[in-house]
Amino acid sequence: MNQRRLIISALAAAAALLLPPAAEAKLRDVLVVSNNWAGTADVIDLGTFKRVKRLNVVPDRARRIAEIRADPARSFAFDGIRALIGEGHDQLVDDGFPSKDGRRIFFSRPSFADVVAIDRIAWRVAVGGVRADRMALSPNGRRLLVSASTANVVDVIDTRRGRIVGRFPSGDSPHESNFSRDGRRIYHASIGFVYTNADDPSQDASKGRRVFEIVDARTLKVRRRIDMGRELARYGLGASSAVRPMAIAPDERYVYLQLSFLHGFVEYDLKARRPTRIALLPLSRASRRLERQDYLLDSAQHGLSFNPRGTRLCAAGTMSSYAAIVSRRTLRPLRIVHVGRVPYWSTASPDGRFCFVSVAGDDRVAVLSFRTGRLVRYLRVGDHPQRMRTGRLKIPARSGG
Repeated sequence: MNQRRLIISALAAAAALLLPPAAEAKLRDVLVVSNNWAGTADVIDLGTFKRVKRLNVVPDRARRIAEIRADPARSFAFDGIRALIGEGHDQLVDDGFPSKDGRRIFFSRPSFADVVAIDRIAWRVAVGGVRADRMALSPNGRRLLVSASTANVVDVIDTRRGRIVGRFPSGDSPHESNFSRDGRRIYHASIGFVYTNADDPSQDASKGRRVFEIVDARTLKVRRRIDMGRELARYGLGASSAVRPMAIAPDERYVYLQLSFLHGFVEYDLKARRPTRIALLPLSRASRRLERQDYLLDSAQHGLSFNPRGTRLCAAGTMSSYAAIVSRRTLRPLRIVHVGRVPYWSTASPDGRFCFVSVAGDDRVAVLSFRTGRLVRYLRVGDHPQRMRTGRLKIPARSGG
């Protein structure tokens, strides 16, 4: 018996010398693209622009749908989300943030009204109401904000324990949230009822309560609440109060806000507490002919991000099928690039060289140069890409495809 063990040990040692070592997982800079209708996420290596992984974000899809169908009220809401917001599709994944340790990704799943931590489902948290929307991850990675869009609150999730530890109130349909760099403040906005046809300005009051908020991240108390439409009206500018994506300047004195039906964005001085400038970007010939009711969820433009230096912005011209690199100094576009149907989000690469714009109607991501404004390349992704986030993930060196 001892001789047999010795032979097995010797063979194992020889095999270890002959076989190549297992691929070591290393932290790699990645772009996580959430494919809303497919229920998948593409992980793109930012060094090579190659897809290294495609994740199934809804491995429990059958179980979740069975739970929903067993509850008539939830079933009605599930079908309503598909018809009113999903354009006839279930909204399976909206937003995805890599964890700070690179071990997993946190995804919000609108139609299931939950947030999951994946490579596998490490935890699942149901949020208030019947729909989960946009998220934000704190600088230390310990708190995850998720907009519970039908409950009019933002739930705060402890990412280590996978449980809700707090919430703060919003307006109707809470949407975008961002942490300050030091993690002490939260900038939040609600968008109201973007899925109704009451889009004529005379019916604006029917769109719900839409506010921009500054929240204490420790106490979750709302410190300031601003009606952006009312602020602009003081200067003779008629605009919606619904704040869409926002971009916060590096010094956090100025915030740049896209608003429903506005082809451009507003610069708002947080210290002086007033709007200071407005960037008006061009409309395509096709978008000039559109009625407001024809806008996708009231989104004239949906996607705005800064380069790390805060000198240029990248705007997604949703209804005009372009992306624009805009000078912060002049608020004029350096270049307009036609990128395809329904550009719907933008985010900057960590090194500041590129802006990524998801093109939902063509299942691709456009890569633009912040320096030149030119289109660099397209990345093929899954069905109906929405939110994109950068971060670092532990991925085996040989992983790919």
